Amino acid sequence: MTTTTTAEGRLARRFAETRQQGRAALVTYIAAGDPDYDTSLATLKGLGEAGADVIELGMPFTDPMADGTAIQHATRRALDAGQTMDKTLEMVRQLRRTDQQTPVVLMGYYNPIYARGVTRFLDQAKAAGVDGLIVVDLPPEHDDELCLPANQAGLNFIRLATPTTDARRLPGVLTNTSGFLYYVSSNGVTGGAAPSAERVQQEVARIREHSDIPIAVGFGIRTAAQARKIGAFADGVVVGSALIDAQASGDTPAEGTQAVLELTRELAQALTGAR
Repeated sequence: MTTTTTAEGRLARRFAETRQQGRAALVTYIAAGDPDYDTSLATLKGLGEAGADVIELGMPFTDPMADGTAIQHATRRALDAGQTMDKTLEMVRQLRRTDQQTPVVLMGYYNPIYARGVTRFLDQAKAAGVDGLIVVDLPPEHDDELCLPANQAGLNFIRLATPTTDARRLPGVLTNTSGFLYYVSSNGVTGGAAPSAERVQQEVARIREHSDIPIAVGFGIRTAAQARKIGAFADGVVVGSALIDAQASGDTPAEGTQAVLELTRELAQALTGAR
């Protein structure tokens, strides 16, 4: 077995805590700035208290190629409302004024980071209180671009594995990965069909033969019942599109935030009793 050592910090502590409690971590995704800055900040600040163990904060980008309709629309709403990278980092700074415990992972694409400058971005992200990065369009062959500099800056670099990640490819995916491994449970884009829990369990077991890194499962998990099934064996359960839809469901932005937090509470409660 190849042992992957997670970096010290909030992510490592949080997964250690949930493991000790005998449950999977709830990983929630929202798009920064959706539907506007103030509403998104209110949602972000409420997630930890509602039961989110880890927060993925989407960095809006004009071409979110790995995302389904819900997140594409959220990204467009955020950009139309004037969301920028500066504002996204400011949201994390604002969160850290009241919440020093909940890990925050920025998720998105390399283009906005490259345009800003890798060193500048990493310095600012670390100073803001970011714990890790998920950059979906940078494979292991490009670790020198961002992964290694991020690790050197003290930020976890979280890689994605998929059902098509075979035994030959997997060691490269695991190399330099820290924080957790994001297992994409189905082929396609975010918000797709719910995964088969039995098949996903087999894949998670296969990955664990190669690494002791926490494995969080996402794509297609929308309900408490689905989360409970995956949470019975995974180290983390990732929910994104369902929360985006909840945000858009309210008659007012504030009602949307309440819908997100209510769903988060339901998901967290489901994971508490999953094992």
